[in-house]
Formats: sequence, structure tokens, C-alpha cells
Amino acid sequence: MRKAEIIYQDKTAGWLTQDETGFHFTYDTAYLRSKNPEPVSLTLPLQEQPYTDRVLFPFFDGLIPEGWLLDIAEKNWKLNPRDRMGLLLACCKDCIGAVSIHPVAEEDNP
Repeated sequence: MRKAEIIYQDKTAGWLTQDETGFHFTYDTAYLRSKNPEPVSLTLPLQEQPYTDRVLFPFFDGLIPEGWLLDIAEKNWKLNPRDRMGLLLACCKDCIGAVSIHPVAEEDNP
């Protein structure tokens, strides 16, 4: 299983995981209970139940670079262009906008 911490405006908003069944996004409980939480995307409204899909959610897939920047990332880090979670974890720590993706190390994964 691979896991990422989703940061929204410098706060932990949720967790994105990939396992053998697909992708799962869950808002952090403390974030949901904070004053005026906002969804990370209009396509992922605030809710306690996890979102689940067989493919990477379009919002997160849209954060992955394209074109020449993706080519550079693939070549420098030897990434598979079909590994969308791998690309997200490698390329999206410092995105333009309010959301950033931070990989959670295997030993930190429960």
C-alpha cells in the first residue's frame, strides 16, 4: 500500500492511499472538525466516509505535470508514466495552488 498526506493551505486535509482494490481518499477527522474546513476539490466534497475508485481521482491526476515537464520527471526519476500514484508522489510536493502531496514512508504506514 502507498499513502500520501494531502495538505490544503498548510493543514493536513486528508489521506490518499492506493492498495490492491484501488484508490481511497479520506478527509482527516481533525480537519473536518476544524473551523470552516474547505474541500480540496469541488469533486471531493467534505464527508466522513472515504471516497473509493479503481482509478486515481481526476482532481489528483490533474496535479501531475504534463508534456516536457513529465518527460523530465520520468527520465530523471525513472518513473513509469502509467504509475499515476508514483508520479503524484514524486512530482506534486510543491504544486501551484493550495494543495500539495506528501508521501508517507512505509514505516509510517500503519
